[in-house]
Amino acid sequence: MVDPLAEVVSLLQPTAPFSKLVVASAPWAVRRADTGRPFYFVVLEGGCRLHVDGPSGGASIPLDGGDFVLIPAARGFATSSRDREPPREGEAVTTPIAPMPGGARVGDPNGPVDARLLVGHCVFGSPDAALLVSLLPQWIHVRGDHRLSMLVQLVGEESRADRPARDIVLARLLEVLLIEALRSAAGTAGSAGLVRGLADSRLALALRCMHERPGAPWTIDELAREAAMSRSAFFERFSRTVGVAPMAYLLAWRMALAKQLLRQRELAIADIAERVGYSTVSTFGVAFTRHAGMPPGRYARTAAGDPGEAPAAA
Repeated sequence: MVDPLAEVVSLLQPTAPFSKLVVASAPWAVRRADTGRPFYFVVLEGGCRLHVDGPSGGASIPLDGGDFVLIPAARGFATSSRDREPPREGEAVTTPIAPMPGGARVGDPNGPVDARLLVGHCVFGSPDAALLVSLLPQWIHVRGDHRLSMLVQLVGEESRADRPARDIVLARLLEVLLIEALRSAAGTAGSAGLVRGLADSRLALALRCMHERPGAPWTIDELAREAAMSRSAFFERFSRTVGVAPMAYLLAWRMALAKQLLRQRELAIADIAERVGYSTVSTFGVAFTRHAGMPPGRYARTAAGDPGEAPAAA
């Protein structure tokens, strides 16, 4: 059976992360601006507060020892000691931060430690990372999962070690970490996305159909039947839980697959069009151009570094 979550994470091509230990003493507060990279951290000891920027004020989340947070999309966020609210966007932050071996000391360097965090960022190597990340929740919070804590510590140790095949090991560890985090959060994901959709037994049936047969001529009615729901109930539940309408999700997945196949340059464009649900090259070309900003052939040549083909204007 096709696993939609594993497919998305595999296409993302996660690579070696940066990680560091943060030791904090209350009172403290730190704000991190949008860095363009996914971010994760685990609370090794103590606790803190997290605020993730977003629409309608974002979300504030209390964190305790053993909690794991993954923010797949680049967005601003802030953390603070439990005795204060994290600073919101635009608020001044005056907490002293001092470097230390392997990380940073936050707050009074002579004060009692109230939190130890392992924090870091990872890089998604896929050229379609933004498209694929849009299928995931805006943030993922997993509480009390010992397996994740162990994986993050392994990633941190490997990233600081000079061992043979380190980059390969890091890439594999990170992919396992991401899948484990997403899988563990299936029932508690903090925002709409693929993870919450797969946690819904009815919606999971439709999602697996879309991933298993992306080239099938799916309609809302057919997907609703696969989920054993009425058309209106399926559309409303899918849109609310996954964060996008069913056909918008299907289109995003088809375009991600089409880009991967075009980069591989192993199939003719007509074959790729058929695989992702288009009966003619022309209809595929129109849809692809609308999403990628250039025709399929040009995309394939540009991705392959053809010197005779310039990238499309931004």
